[in-house]
Amino acid sequence: MKIKPLGKRVLVKQVEQEEVTKSGIVLPGTASKEKPITGEVLAVGKDVEDVKAGDKVIYEKYSGTEVKDGEDTYLILDIDNVLGTVE
Repeated sequence: MKIKPLGKRVLVKQVEQEEVTKSGIVLPGTASKEKPITGEVLAVGKDVEDVKAGDKVIYEKYSGTEVKDGEDTYLILDIDNVLGTVE
């Protein structure tokens, strides 16, 4: 199945963030209770001009709709929920 967002929406693959304690211990993404707020844009709707596929973005916490495709989980976001890009 290929997911294509419509209108002013983007399809994002969430990126799990590693947490590092002050002593340098790396905590895996599963240890964190917070949802990730960064992801990679996989596809954009026709009305989106600010981001393109391949961009890494920061988006609002608890926004969007989760969509499953087999074992993979994606997020469809309104472009208004995307706060910025990460370079």
